[in-house]
Amino acid sequence: MLITFEGIEGSGKTTQIKHVARFLNEKGHDCVITREPGGTEIGKKIRSILLDPKSKGIDPLAEFFLYAADRAQHLKEIVN
Repeated sequence: MLITFEGIEGSGKTTQIKHVARFLNEKGHDCVITREPGGTEIGKKIRSILLDPKSKGIDPLAEFFLYAADRAQHLKEIVN
């Protein structure tokens, strides 16, 4: 089962994820909590680039490829 939480920064996603994971763990389900971008070491670097104010003028296609690179690494390391 894959459950995702979407929302802007500071909207409470992490808090809600922790509550759901605790509930599911109590019901006997194993949970893996991760994030995109940033769920891997490479993802953390990509996330820092994306959130850096100096990256404000990044080309949309370049930004897309950063997200795609993070997703590929995330699938290889976490989901696989």
